[in-house]
Amino acid sequence: MAVSGESMAGNGREDLKMPRHVAIILDGNGRWAKAKGMPRNMGHVEGAKTVEVICEEAYRMGIQYLTVYAFSTENWTRPRDEVDALMRLLRNYMKTCLKTAEKNRMCVRVLGEKSRLDEDIRTRIQELEEATKDNDGLHFQIAINYGGRDEIVRAMRHMGQDIRSGVLDPGDITEQTVGDYLDTHDIPEPDLLIRTCNEQRISNFLLWQLAYTEFYFTPVAWPDFDREELVKAVEAYNHRDRRYGRVSEE
Repeated sequence: MAVSGESMAGNGREDLKMPRHVAIILDGNGRWAKAKGMPRNMGHVEGAKTVEVICEEAYRMGIQYLTVYAFSTENWTRPRDEVDALMRLLRNYMKTCLKTAEKNRMCVRVLGEKSRLDEDIRTRIQELEEATKDNDGLHFQIAINYGGRDEIVRAMRHMGQDIRSGVLDPGDITEQTVGDYLDTHDIPEPDLLIRTCNEQRISNFLLWQLAYTEFYFTPVAWPDFDREELVKAVEAYNHRDRRYGRVSEE
């Protein structure tokens, strides 16, 4: 993946305003594979390739932050062979992502509860985050064993410990305080959420952070999602009136 600083102006779409942060729920890998007579796991393999492509295209377009929902806290209930295959794919992707990030100055962070992941995966995540923390390219967040409710519960437990130890006064708690305890602390809230394969729900993803995010749903399965589809999502975003509770000026 050769990321350049090419902007949308260089692609002939200087009229588009880029969302700073795009979040994507990667849906339809298994259905895509089944429709083609392939094992479900092949859909996940192709979906991982699409992640690489979209990271490149997002950065070229001028998007600064990209967050993808790769594996939820609920995904452990899937058939064991599929979960095992996803973990193998994750191991391989950590290696690929490290090489890509080094080459393209991509800053990578993994969101979610990491303790349930195998030790070797946790080690690779730590190595990836440490090696890329100072990179100044695309900020790429991967949600693994992530659930929005679980994130809030973990944040509240941490906050409770700080209150008990005297680090935090309950009277000083604000929305910003809560945000500081989340996995996404110091990451701007998403401007645009994309979900593929015609599903129209957020499935426990970034529950706190999506309060004023614009949603875009597409029937395209994730393995078929490409630059053209990303541009369509950004075009739709450009037609939204983001008022944040204010009255429209029109």
